[in-house]
Amino acid sequence: MCMSKRKAAAARARSRGAYRPSSEELVSKRAGEFWQRFITGATSTKPYVCPGCNQQIRPATPHYVVWPDVPSLLESEGINERRHWHKHCWERHS
Repeated sequence: MCMSKRKAAAARARSRGAYRPSSEELVSKRAGEFWQRFITGATSTKPYVCPGCNQQIRPATPHYVVWPDVPSLLESEGINERRHWHKHCWERHS
């Protein structure tokens, strides 16, 4: 079985103990409370559009996945409103 270079690198990192599972944390912004999870390049496989700059987040690019703690009136859970942000766009977003 042939493994991609990215998956092989992630497997080596796990075997060395360098692997950290993604953790979620609650952060306060001017717009409210948000959960954020940092996604490493090794686990990012699809392109997304960043709502901060309307530019594409390419596959294998580290970025944040963010969702509101309190969902909007149209959703039952905040996770359904998750968005993918460039790291610098999310950190700049107030």
